[in-house]
Amino acid sequence: MAKGGRKYRLLLYRHVLNRWWPATLFVALLLFLYVGVLWGAQWYFLDPAENPLPILSDRDGYLLIGAGGFALLITFLFWLARNGAYVQLFDTYLRIVTPFMRIHVAYKRIHRTVTAQVVDLFPPSKYKGTAREILEPLSNETALVVHLTAYPLPRRVLRLFLSPFFFYDKTPHFVFIVDDWMRFSIELDSRRTGGKPQAPRRPAGPRLGSGLLDELMRK
Repeated sequence: MAKGGRKYRLLLYRHVLNRWWPATLFVALLLFLYVGVLWGAQWYFLDPAENPLPILSDRDGYLLIGAGGFALLITFLFWLARNGAYVQLFDTYLRIVTPFMRIHVAYKRIHRTVTAQVVDLFPPSKYKGTAREILEPLSNETALVVHLTAYPLPRRVLRLFLSPFFFYDKTPHFVFIVDDWMRFSIELDSRRTGGKPQAPRRPAGPRLGSGLLDELMRK
């Protein structure tokens, strides 16, 4: 089996899951506390008439405990999945891994790569509600846009299982917002061309730039 390079974490999924797992943990603890308080009161007040709290039957209590256990399981899965979404480079392809899909993209499908500010690809003013809340903390990040000659799977399948923020228009491409875009760009160019990595230069502004390797070669 081919050995892959570093796993570059997809910041979008980490950010979203970091919002979710505390919420599901809170629900689990709240359910456990609710059952504990009501059953504790029933044990303490031997006479039900003296108990100021509602009576919780064994059946309802076990159902609530089961719901709390399920919420706790979801919390654990979310917590594990925070770093389980990544892109990894191999000799002839790159691998995209998310909680719902794993895709291989051959380098021969890659037409070119460009850098861009997330705020220019996905202006927060165009989004509302949860989508805007997700985007705003990532707006100042630099993304690497990998333009393709064709998608490895039908576009409708990709859009069904990937975040909509992998795509900024209808052309074949992927938008990668990773934890170290410079290193990722250098390694991708090196894997594609078989050359040695070179020192990157951060783009001067938030606009779309030329491919990182092409920019370095013009020096």
